Amino acid sequence: MSILLVTSSPRGNASHSTRIATELAEKLLAADPSAKLVARDLVANPLPHIDPDYSTGIYTPAEARTQRQAEVVGVSDGVLDELFAADTIILATGFINFGISSTLKSWVDHVSRTGKTFSYGENGPKGLVTGKKVYIVLASGGIYSEGAAVQMDHAIPYLRSVLGFIGMTDVEVIRIEGVGMGPDAVTAALAKASAKVDALVTSTVSKQAAAA
Repeated sequence: MSILLVTSSPRGNASHSTRIATELAEKLLAADPSAKLVARDLVANPLPHIDPDYSTGIYTPAEARTQRQAEVVGVSDGVLDELFAADTIILATGFINFGISSTLKSWVDHVSRTGKTFSYGENGPKGLVTGKKVYIVLASGGIYSEGAAVQMDHAIPYLRSVLGFIGMTDVEVIRIEGVGMGPDAVTAALAKASAKVDALVTSTVSKQAAAA
């Protein structure tokens, strides 16, 4: 198994999403000694926002691209290589202004490429990134999984939609909610998220054993 861990919180070591996502990756690795991990920290190494050179370069034959087009498309190609090589993808983000981090949005922009991760045909769009397991780890100051604030959650619906569009429909969500409500709430949220991590890893191991 190959695991791709993508973190995007600007909070560094204080990030709850990075902490739980890393915990998940480490427990999946421990459960499968042959597994390999590729980590992409979008804060330490942010991807460039898409620009005119990117937008034209991806539709230009490689041999006809300018140096700048070749550079930006090459960055995107590298991100795509990581995605296609992974069996399991872990995406970690904070809940920022009711959505995902801008650094993770840039990652989405680089992996959403026509002819690479999706195509259009007579029956409409078709996702080309299949057979992947995806975990979304989302940390939020409030509670957005239930109650009146559900409608303000544009992070999980967006990620489910865009991931599904490119073919990744096997998605699990791990929420770390209410971390803005005081120290006790943080402790409870982290404990709940860790318990879900344990349950998901146990389920994954059981499924792998049954398929062996």
